[in-house]
Amino acid sequence: MSEKFKTWDEFEKELNLTPEEKARIEFETKLIKATIEARKKANLTQEELSKKTGLKQSAIARIESGKHVPNTYTLFKILEVLGYTIEIVPIKK
Repeated sequence: MSEKFKTWDEFEKELNLTPEEKARIEFETKLIKATIEARKKANLTQEELSKKTGLKQSAIARIESGKHVPNTYTLFKILEVLGYTIEIVPIKK
């Protein structure tokens, strides 16, 4: 069986996402990348972060792989250990 390979743009268009859905996905992707970078900058493995936060290593792995979006409590727990926080700032237009 032969499949038609598509470009990312064609695939994205086929998803028919709203602007809000696209923005949410972009935000979650940036958040995950920033969290991974912060953990690595702190020279911590997922297991070490797990011990410091009290979260299971598998939960941290699911967050970092994008399989799970953490709730605010979990996110702040991770970020606090890494020396970070989140602020609400105006969108630049």
